[in-house]
Amino acid sequence: MAAPGFFNVDVDRLDTWTRYRSGLCNDCAANCCTMPVEVRLADLVRLEVVDAFEAEHEAPKQIARRLTKAGLVGHFNFRNSIFTLARRASGDCLFLDATTRRCTVYERRPDTCRKHPQVGPRPGYCAYGPRAKGV
Repeated sequence: MAAPGFFNVDVDRLDTWTRYRSGLCNDCAANCCTMPVEVRLADLVRLEVVDAFEAEHEAPKQIARRLTKAGLVGHFNFRNSIFTLARRASGDCLFLDATTRRCTVYERRPDTCRKHPQVGPRPGYCAYGPRAKGV
């Protein structure tokens, strides 16, 4: 799935990705925020969509059911207790500001996001796409 309006970037084609370098995110259109985000229960607590008491006393399956119903989780892997965050119809992460293309929960972002691009489908590379002028 190519990011809309961004040159030769296709998040599904790793050969179109750019080697990460310092400052690359400064003018990026946040294409990484269009990929599925897998999170653990600790990430959901940090995001404040699950409270610590609930995380300790509620079964992950029940939490997944509630968050799916609320539109925050798109999938739950029962075997590994990994939640996949839901995305907007555009493919964007729910926590990405559509206008600024910046993360609205940056200080609380999940470990998957914190570790990108060191960890991911092509470690050390990004699905970089320059931001449109004026954004």
